[in-house]
Amino acid sequence: MNAHMNASAAGRLVLGADLEVNRLGFGAMRITGRGIWGDPPDVATAVRVLQRAVSLGVTFIDTADSYGPGNSESLIARALCPYPSDLVIATKGGLVRPGPDHWNRDARPEHLREACEASLQRLRRERIDVYQLHAPDPKVPLEDSIGELVRLQRAGKIRHIGVSNVSVAELKRCERLTPIVSVQNRYNLEDRDSDDVLAYCESKGIAFLPWAPLGSGRHARGSGSLRALARVAERHGITVGQASIAWLLGRSRVMVPIPGTGSIAHLEENVAAASVRLTPPDMQDMR
Repeated sequence: MNAHMNASAAGRLVLGADLEVNRLGFGAMRITGRGIWGDPPDVATAVRVLQRAVSLGVTFIDTADSYGPGNSESLIARALCPYPSDLVIATKGGLVRPGPDHWNRDARPEHLREACEASLQRLRRERIDVYQLHAPDPKVPLEDSIGELVRLQRAGKIRHIGVSNVSVAELKRCERLTPIVSVQNRYNLEDRDSDDVLAYCESKGIAFLPWAPLGSGRHARGSGSLRALARVAERHGITVGQASIAWLLGRSRVMVPIPGTGSIAHLEENVAAASVRLTPPDMQDMR
């Protein structure tokens, strides 16, 4: 493993004009138990993964109150509090968990306020750097949900507001109420349904956080784009996962991949991808 590898090799991006982060972050969903439920089998290893991420230059960690639920945020505080001054932690509210692998939407204002307050306590912070609506709730007007986040921001509990799992039309509705600094949608080489959202984020300088950035581990399957990915990985002498991250970093200047893992070896592999520079022919091959 390259002793000099660092997430800073991916370049930097500014969120909301005042939070500068390295453009390769860490997603903290996978430090929980099976089904994203409860603590992981080895809590000590999860703590070490988080600490290693920061030592490797990760300055942006993404989590959510629904990861566990609550366990991911608690582990982040256990591993990293008191926090480094340059570490930005983003969390989300708006999903509830009745059990393992189950996710229900609840973006009622009263629920979002309770969720934000609970996240503050678990993360041991007085203000959350970036608080994201996890998903629009079809039972609640989007303006009501975002309006509550604006009130929490005015109360000093949220620094910046982001959204997740949104369309361009929904993002524009949110922007009528408040500046949006980040959008988190599913996006990877296999799934580019949010190309229009990414293009809009580029036009507005909004960070785009692709969830499932490695395609949920399905890159071994044989579509044309994935065969091209394997060719690029072989040319550069890297893993398919590293090529996937490098593709995302090369795809857009506002892209902030947040690959997650519960393994230190896998974390180090992911961070090493920050130094990979794909060529224009590589990018064309995976178009």
